[in-house]
Amino acid sequence: MSSRLFQQLIHQMKDVISPAFGVVDEGGTIIACSDLSRIGEEVGSSVSPCFSSNGSVVIDGRTYHAFGAQIHPEYAVFVDGDDEKSASDAAIIAISLSSVKQYYDEKYDRSNFIKNVILDNILPGDIYLKSRELHFNNDATRAVLLLRISEPTDVSVYDIVQNLFPDKTRDFVININETDIALVKEVRPDIDSRDLEKLGRSISDSIGAECYIRMLVGIGSPVTGIKELARSFKDAQVALEVSKVFDTEKTIISYEHLGIARLIYQLPTTLCEMFLKEVFKRGSIDNLDQDTLFTIQTFFDYNLNVSETSRQLFVHRNTLVYRLEKIHERTGLDLRDFDDAIVLKVALMVKRYLDTRPDRF
Repeated sequence: MSSRLFQQLIHQMKDVISPAFGVVDEGGTIIACSDLSRIGEEVGSSVSPCFSSNGSVVIDGRTYHAFGAQIHPEYAVFVDGDDEKSASDAAIIAISLSSVKQYYDEKYDRSNFIKNVILDNILPGDIYLKSRELHFNNDATRAVLLLRISEPTDVSVYDIVQNLFPDKTRDFVININETDIALVKEVRPDIDSRDLEKLGRSISDSIGAECYIRMLVGIGSPVTGIKELARSFKDAQVALEVSKVFDTEKTIISYEHLGIARLIYQLPTTLCEMFLKEVFKRGSIDNLDQDTLFTIQTFFDYNLNVSETSRQLFVHRNTLVYRLEKIHERTGLDLRDFDDAIVLKVALMVKRYLDTRPDRF
């Protein structure tokens, strides 16, 4: 497609530039030229020096100027002649072709389209038309995994993830910002969220082995249709944000397993504060010391089992019962009662959520 695009532009320029000129690829083949008879001509490897130069290079009576990617140019303009005018013409043509190529790539690049979809940078009405133009399978099921790097690294995590998923027709690896990379993965329609968590774990382990860094993986809900990818991406974002509040030790977080934490995270702070005042009528939750909070959390961790909790706390069973009774007196909630335990569990989560909200202060 690039050769056809270049040929169209060269055809428009040939009346202005008198010497023969055109474009060669990295292999030294002329892919577009003002002299149509020379298209397909093999220039050979003798032009390779121009691809490593930042300016114009004269080779065998022709002036070459590379363009394309900044790190490794893919094409070079040539103009018959070795004078200053030839160098000027080659530079101008290279700039023009490079700009048009960049625009074309952005317009028709599949990864760029997917990035615009998940970031809501494209109108809903244009998504279907664009997906047909790019020959996307709109009936496929996909899930977005948001990979967040915990610390800077000199290694390109983006390149590592791309190498893990080389099939660019089904899977898309997209740079979101300096810390976040989105993986849009085509999956089975009946895929289980546990399988996606295993995938996230394997990615995290691979990155850890290569870069020696900790990576968080937020897993969005599997969705069908291109339009729904934005929702899956937002789910993955919510999973990572909720984990910062409620599951700080977890590195693989699935939106579908957030449970009540997801509900609390979406509540307005005023409603949360009202709930805490209603639950702790006898005083504030802030009056509970760290030892008491640790006892409560351990009791929850061991499913309200007094015997198991006392063993984990290295205290006598009667000592734990005494502590639970003191908590009952201070809060009005008996943790040995299932309903009261649920209320206190939710209240502690709400308190933790409020403590992380900067808009309260």
